[in-house]
Amino acid sequence: MNIPRLSRALRLAATRLPSLGLTRVPDAPLPLVRDLWPGDPSRGANLLRGEIELGGVIARLLPGTFADLQGPPALRAAAHGFAWLRDLKALSTDAARMQARALVTEWIAAPALEPLAMRPDVAGSRIAAWLGHYEFFAASADDGFRARFMQRLVEDARQLSARMPAEEMDGRALTALKGLFAAGVSLPDHPGLLARALKLLPGEIVRQIRPDGSHVERSPPALQQALQDLIEIRTLLQAAQVTPVASLLQAIERTAPALRALRHGDGGLALFNGAREGHAPVIEAVLAQAGRGRVPMALVDGGFYRMAAAKTLLIADFAPPAPPGLDRFAHAGTLSFELSVGKDRMIVNCGGAPSAAGEWRDASRTTAAHSTLIVADTSSADLLPDGLGRRPLTVQARRQELEGEQWLEASHDGWALPFGVLHHRELYMAATGEDVRGEDTLVGPEPRGFAIRFHLHPLVGVSLQQNGEAALLRLPSGGFWQLRAKGGRMSVEESIYLGGPTPRRSEQVVITCWEDGEQQVKWAITKQDEKPRA
Repeated sequence: MNIPRLSRALRLAATRLPSLGLTRVPDAPLPLVRDLWPGDPSRGANLLRGEIELGGVIARLLPGTFADLQGPPALRAAAHGFAWLRDLKALSTDAARMQARALVTEWIAAPALEPLAMRPDVAGSRIAAWLGHYEFFAASADDGFRARFMQRLVEDARQLSARMPAEEMDGRALTALKGLFAAGVSLPDHPGLLARALKLLPGEIVRQIRPDGSHVERSPPALQQALQDLIEIRTLLQAAQVTPVASLLQAIERTAPALRALRHGDGGLALFNGAREGHAPVIEAVLAQAGRGRVPMALVDGGFYRMAAAKTLLIADFAPPAPPGLDRFAHAGTLSFELSVGKDRMIVNCGGAPSAAGEWRDASRTTAAHSTLIVADTSSADLLPDGLGRRPLTVQARRQELEGEQWLEASHDGWALPFGVLHHRELYMAATGEDVRGEDTLVGPEPRGFAIRFHLHPLVGVSLQQNGEAALLRLPSGGFWQLRAKGGRMSVEESIYLGGPTPRRSEQVVITCWEDGEQQVKWAITKQDEKPRA
């Protein structure tokens, strides 16, 4: 057993020794913790019917089911994490209050819970949610319920403290710390909880948040969750009249603009590395709590780049995937991009399904599920259950701007090992925002067959024109754009969109290039003043 694990085991053993005088259980927590984020009433209604949903995947959640939860690990972790209490609270009904109390009662009384339920991030989420919603489901309960609740809360808080720092070295460690802070400020008879949280926080911020405010996992929802956790920690410290450390305030100041940079005009998240659009009211609430900040056009450390003019916005992923151990959300989507006009998403990636079953989850992670080039139907990275194997190791990117015109240029070596080729992509946006052009090139000693995919949002209509040399795109708002290409055969194929609440059918424009053809495709997406003739 290594030293960190030995230390953790000794701390866990110590939590079971009543002689240490640390087992005092108060009658109620100090009323310093409140949940900051709006719930989703529609999800709350589902919970009243005994259903919990995550990323389009639904499982049964009724009193008596906690000992035998079904579904993927991410969904089971969400159930044990209790953040869904805010969705019940959003209903503002006695039925919702009783359901919340019943589910907490059943969880505490469950005879055997899977180890995942006590994982530090799951325990941290649960402790913060229980304390943040205490007034909602517990304050009016009988003395017996409150006594059992407080006993379990103290036990879980002490075990969480003993398990810190968490073995999970990704964003989940911040969620675990948030729970420790919540317990520390609400249980003043246990001062060691807050002291330990304060000791661990600065190092965790350095490890999680990059200098440009992006998150080490390179996933928009991971960045949003990290910012939520940091804001909650700041609020907890302020409520306890503890001066937040400077690194915490600086991290929030850096992270908020980075999150703004990864949103489209509809307010939702860009669909990179496991992302879905997200719950817009929560995103707005997070950014309102974080404060204003200028939106950067490049997150160089995070590897995301923007081009924006008038109502047109392009966001591109021009960096290697997150490193091993931090790549649980990583997709094989290097050099993919998304394009929106105002509140209309036009070119998209398929989105993420991190809580879905293996086949669905893996399908969403392939290069073919992204708006980029794919060689010989082979993804630019090998997909593993908890990350990536072979992957792009070197990605070179550059952004330029002159008199309103913008250029992005990047290349990656994800296919160097299997095929000996590099993918080079250049993107351009005119100052008007009405002309977006691209050039994709394969560089290598042997020609290869490849395809370039442009996945369309489900609300975008598409029809081929000019004998298949162009495609007309109709946006939901009624505007028309034309996609033209030179160097390959254009076709329209089925696709799927996983970015919203439920999967939806969509379409994609595919430019196919054969092994004996040109190794370069030039394309353009231009706004049309009126619907062009077929």
